[in-house]
Amino acid sequence: MSEFGGFEHNLQSLRVVDVLEERYAAFDGLNLCFETREGILKHCSRENAERLDEVGKRFLLDLRPSLEAQVANLADEIAYNNHDVDDGLRSGLLTVEKMAEVDLFASHLDEVRQAWPQLSERRVVHETVRRMINTLVTDLIAQTQANIAKHAPKNLGEVQAAPALVAFSPLMRERNIELKSFLRTELYRHYRVMRMSAKARRTIRELFHAYIDDPRLLPPQIKQRNGEQMPRAVADYIAGMTDRFAIREYRRLFSIDEF
Repeated sequence: MSEFGGFEHNLQSLRVVDVLEERYAAFDGLNLCFETREGILKHCSRENAERLDEVGKRFLLDLRPSLEAQVANLADEIAYNNHDVDDGLRSGLLTVEKMAEVDLFASHLDEVRQAWPQLSERRVVHETVRRMINTLVTDLIAQTQANIAKHAPKNLGEVQAAPALVAFSPLMRERNIELKSFLRTELYRHYRVMRMSAKARRTIRELFHAYIDDPRLLPPQIKQRNGEQMPRAVADYIAGMTDRFAIREYRRLFSIDEF
């Protein structure tokens, strides 16, 4: 999509609720409130922010989003990182011994093993991850309360102009950064994950070019919207696919054994 305006996943999420959802007779989209839309748009390039309405303003003026959006951002990060820890351990891409190099994990792992020395490894992992989440959430609430008390914003404008009010304490921020750095190195760049990522990129790229080269391959309900090029409609279609559907569609198009 680089030659057709690019693709940003956060912007695509906003596009889904603003344009692509078809629920109401009078308008496209879901008619969500500003705060919800702002919470969805966590990141955005300056070029795309210039094309948006008020929701893109903060990326142009270096403003903080609403408190609701700040909470959603870090709540998502906590859930995302800890789910990946659990997923990595369950899949065998990570080991408990390797995870113990991360302070946030190691401290809770020691607590669990001391409290329940006979506990099975799977339950040890569950208890450890559960405690990590609790520690992060508790710290986030306490530090956010302190930040709001310190800056005492009276309106949205003062929230936007202040430093990020929803935040971890300095110590917890460092421990969370260590966790993210570990996951990036040990999980997201694991050779098995990199192989799957390469396959996914190849699948998406070849689906995109197949549909662009011959739009007749698209289902009849896929259509261009007013003033938009076919590549954007194709991107919308592919972005809405689940992993399994994309794989099946790839096989239907490129395997002589699938129809």
